[in-house]
Amino acid sequence: MSGPHGTAFSGRVGWGARPAVLVVDLVRAYTDEGGPFLLPEPRPAVEATAALVDAARLGGHPVVWTVVRYTRGMADGGLFAAKVPALAAFAEDAEGGWGELVLAPAPGEPVVAKQYASAFFATSLAATLHAAGVDTVVVAGVSTSGCIRASATDALGHGFRPQVVRQACADRTPELHEQNLRDLDAKYADVVDLPEALRHLGR
Repeated sequence: MSGPHGTAFSGRVGWGARPAVLVVDLVRAYTDEGGPFLLPEPRPAVEATAALVDAARLGGHPVVWTVVRYTRGMADGGLFAAKVPALAAFAEDAEGGWGELVLAPAPGEPVVAKQYASAFFATSLAATLHAAGVDTVVVAGVSTSGCIRASATDALGHGFRPQVVRQACADRTPELHEQNLRDLDAKYADVVDLPEALRHLGR
């Protein structure tokens, strides 16, 4: 890496022998008209994620999904719900079905319910992946600056090799998406393009 920090950043963690695809919070709240977190152009990320999921299934690799879910009245929302009031759309008694997944998990694919940004925080995800022998987590979903960033960072902290797929993530603006990808690639994950991810999942 050029610049004042020289080679201090942007090393590679690379791919291990056993990847899994992690689809983070790809629910209707981000993709459907009227959704509280509607993204400007969600369809390309949805299509890229679908391609990753198909490749993982064909290659015999695990696929794990996450959703955000709160109890009635948001008692388990903590300060995150105070910071982001629109999260109330994911309460059990909320109307609109905004927490429904856009793509359908196959039978036997775990769906992890979480209350905070990271897919790993206070969930069984790390144990599930370790038990399956997974060493590489291919991250897709929404949003790049929030749950993708937090999940990729925590994947690294749990000893996995995070691979964030550029085309399979999206955010509120293209600038926010790209800024966070640059920072993730510098410090916490390898940001890869869809063709590279598909090649590795096809092995």
